Amino acid sequence: MSISDSSSLPFTSLFIDGQWVPSSTSSTFPVYNPSTPSSPVGHSASASAADCNSALTSAATAFRTWEHTSLSAKRSIFLKAAELLASERYKKKVIEVTQSEIGAVEPWILGTWAPSVEKLKWTAGCVNEMRGETFPSDFAEGAHVVVQRRAMGVVFAIAPWNAPLILTIRAIAIPLICGNTVVLKPSEFTPRTQAIVVELFQEAGLPNGVLNYLPMSREDAPDLTKQIIAHPAVRKINFTGSDRVGKILAAEAAKYLKPCVFELGGKAPCVVLADADIPSASRAIAYASMINSGQVCMSTERVIVLRSVAQNLIDGVKESAKKFKVGDPRSDNKVHLGALFHEPSAKNVIEMITEAKEAGAQIVLGDLKRDGAFVNPHLVVGCRVGMRIWERESFGPVTVFAVVDTIDEAVELANATEYSLSASLWTKDVNLALDVGGRIRAGCTSINGPTFHHESILGDVGLGGASGYGRFDVDNFTDKRMIVIHPPNRPYPLVG
Repeated sequence: MSISDSSSLPFTSLFIDGQWVPSSTSSTFPVYNPSTPSSPVGHSASASAADCNSALTSAATAFRTWEHTSLSAKRSIFLKAAELLASERYKKKVIEVTQSEIGAVEPWILGTWAPSVEKLKWTAGCVNEMRGETFPSDFAEGAHVVVQRRAMGVVFAIAPWNAPLILTIRAIAIPLICGNTVVLKPSEFTPRTQAIVVELFQEAGLPNGVLNYLPMSREDAPDLTKQIIAHPAVRKINFTGSDRVGKILAAEAAKYLKPCVFELGGKAPCVVLADADIPSASRAIAYASMINSGQVCMSTERVIVLRSVAQNLIDGVKESAKKFKVGDPRSDNKVHLGALFHEPSAKNVIEMITEAKEAGAQIVLGDLKRDGAFVNPHLVVGCRVGMRIWERESFGPVTVFAVVDTIDEAVELANATEYSLSASLWTKDVNLALDVGGRIRAGCTSINGPTFHHESILGDVGLGGASGYGRFDVDNFTDKRMIVIHPPNRPYPLVG
């Protein structure tokens, strides 16, 4: 996976046509851990325009064969990849490299590693969905229609840093099992971690050219991304990340009418009704708002609670959240929350909370300070529509509370957002759960559970807006192509 450079630090290479290679221009960029931003923890090759063209050519060529590779052969590769990832060798590598690059705590890493193994197994089973259908023509008497589910071509996948293992697997797994080939761009923050996925598939027997890997510097990424999207071999783009970047990618793809699958940001609401199990809701909110320092698209960012139970809930969340220890897990294995992914993110989180306080909100936990990229948990009460901390994803260890008097008001506030990814609702009344849960506009609403939840069979799905659209499923990465078999000697109007 690595090619030596002049330093003793790990070096991440490009992966093109089955070979780990340096940039054609020898360009590199440093990789930093947010806990220690003054010293790099590694270097990565930075793809050039020529490298992008080579990767795209490789993927387009490999598609001719991979599309027609048997379903059982594809399934076997995925099952082998799952077996490898489950091994102690890969487990240790994932922990070591992820902590090195982003300073994530071990429970978070293991909490994404184990589902990644299952994700590969589940994806292997998706070969059973590669079925077509047949039916008599409704237009031409005696004609027969055959509908085939076919791969699309080259998929351009862009995966993020916050859960680099599982989200990289999600970006490539369904496209590959469907018979597409992939050009993968990782985050510049986690190139070595995401390269583990490429290494995994190479070891599992994925043919050369089917998966290509193009880390690139932050400065070069915008122009190179445009170049890749414009390439005629690229038939679909998938991206997980911020809605800001999603809008840029969507606009670029629209120039060529190329479809996209986007899983973007979240501002997940948790609605707590008067009959809720408050101790359980408190623990779930503290967990789902603070895990990975709040750097999860499904983090609980807004809590909307009925007035009669508001104080008990706030006290319960505060009691849990104040126990979380913040620090560098590389030097202290008792740390619960690591640094945010870079200092500007931490600065933005503190600014959002400060703005809310100046607008009348009350901070019930937190000191409005940061130490570099480290931010302690913050709870903010009295937030409302119009505040930036209500409107925009914070991606930090902060949860805001709004107290309401009626269920209708709670639903209105839950839906007062551009985001639509996930939500949760707490009530002991099944009828209320179905009624109110159905009125909350979210791709997934958990009843008496956290906003942070995932089902492989459907995945995370936004309903448009700042949370994106489309699904990482077989339907979205295949075409349904229709073949019509006409009968012999069919008569035609005008000519008989």
